Amino acid sequence: ALSNDLALALEASPIRIEAPVPGRSIVGLEVPNRQTALVTLRSVMESEAYLNMKSRLKLPLGQDVSGQPAVGDLAKMPHLLIAGATGSGKSVCVNAVIASLLFNHTPDTLRLLMVDPKMVELTTYNGIPHLIAPVVTEVDRVVPILAWATREMDRRYKMFSQVGARNIESFNEKLAAKGQPALPFIVIIIDELADLLMTGGAQVEAMLTRLSQRGREAGIHLVACTQKPTADLIGGAMKANFPVRLVGSVASRDEARYATGIADSGAEKLEGKGDFLLVAKGATVRFQAAWLGPEDL
Repeated sequence: ALSNDLALALEASPIRIEAPVPGRSIVGLEVPNRQTALVTLRSVMESEAYLNMKSRLKLPLGQDVSGQPAVGDLAKMPHLLIAGATGSGKSVCVNAVIASLLFNHTPDTLRLLMVDPKMVELTTYNGIPHLIAPVVTEVDRVVPILAWATREMDRRYKMFSQVGARNIESFNEKLAAKGQPALPFIVIIIDELADLLMTGGAQVEAMLTRLSQRGREAGIHLVACTQKPTADLIGGAMKANFPVRLVGSVASRDEARYATGIADSGAEKLEGKGDFLLVAKGATVRFQAAWLGPEDL
């Protein structure tokens, strides 16, 4: 209730109050720095926390409020929802995720499917060998692409059952023992999920929900972005399968509450330009997303 008074006294922009700080019996007041600092993707990827992570799908997210690198594991998430209004830094964050995956994988170990209804964000990646198909920009092509992904998921589960493997990791271990090439991971990246759900209808939502429910063990993961994380656009069944979310500055407190699942997360008071909350299992970590400019792509 006193956040506005504190912001006035400190001559600061909106202050986010975290009560309590996870793991400590204190209330945290997050006051923005007067001068901004650039967090580069290289600095996070060269950190010990990132280099020591054993995951095949590790993500360099950025730097937290204490200056420590923030990293994530897409294999454990197992899907990622990035929410935030225009200017929050969603596109830069997605580019950093894609760049880190390309750094660590060849087309033999990772394949990508990209859906970009806006036709401007992901089309830069057309031509890279990791793409299963050119970046999808037409809504009428989305349904066939997602239908192929669900068929591929079912095919993989049949292959797993034939050799007694529980997931893609154990299946690849059996292939390696026989000297055969590994089965690649598949990451589906969707820009503007809400727009896709509005124009694609119930069929698109049903296939995305099915992929999010059963894709993990098959090595299929989703990374989706949306400007409006509201209940009428992203239903509860789909939202439940995205337990890990990156939430940037949103337009209202209601959107912040729905996106984070926390009554007073303070997401509506974030600074924008890469200022995010990492929400996982009800806990939040504030971090500055790594910067990757257009000249780096």
